[in-house]
Amino acid sequence: MSARNLVLPAILLALALPACDSSADQPPVTDAPLYNSALTGEFDLVDAEGTQVTSADFAGKYQLVYFGYAYCPDVCPFDVTRMMRGYDRFAADYPELAADVQPIFITIDPARDTPEKVGEYTNAFSEDLIGLTGSPEQIEAAASSFFAHYQKLDEGAEADYLMDHSRTGYLVDRAGEPMALIPVEESAEAVAAELEKWVRPADG
Repeated sequence: MSARNLVLPAILLALALPACDSSADQPPVTDAPLYNSALTGEFDLVDAEGTQVTSADFAGKYQLVYFGYAYCPDVCPFDVTRMMRGYDRFAADYPELAADVQPIFITIDPARDTPEKVGEYTNAFSEDLIGLTGSPEQIEAAASSFFAHYQKLDEGAEADYLMDHSRTGYLVDRAGEPMALIPVEESAEAVAAELEKWVRPADG
């Protein structure tokens, strides 16, 4: 083979390598759609063990946050399933980056979702998913910091009632600032794609 024939494949390989690098498709972090919004991403809640957990506890990590409730008969289970399957897809392709992403489920039904209940609920989806609850005031403050909407549909019911709530995921950056919405209502592939789009190495 001539020297010319050896050089050409090398050039083509060099040109092809950037297309295989996911960072080539990542927009500048400063373009994250929730930056400069009024969302703060702050919360002060308790986990399945009753231990206080605040947003500051995740400093240096990304947070993948979803608001729902354990007694939700249809929407929440599908959304959380898509969220965690998307996270798992991302983790399979980028294990080191996924290790810096913490999935979090925050209930909007503190009257029924005790620490034990949210622990059981989240464990049914993944051991990587943390469940958080708190007092009605704490839940209201947490939801407000994400502009998440929720409302009890039957105010007179004490047990068997439904909750109306917004259904989107949020990605919070390493500094605790909400940066992007995660389409948990769409598909696992869409969730994984958004994580790949925004999650970067700590020194990146």
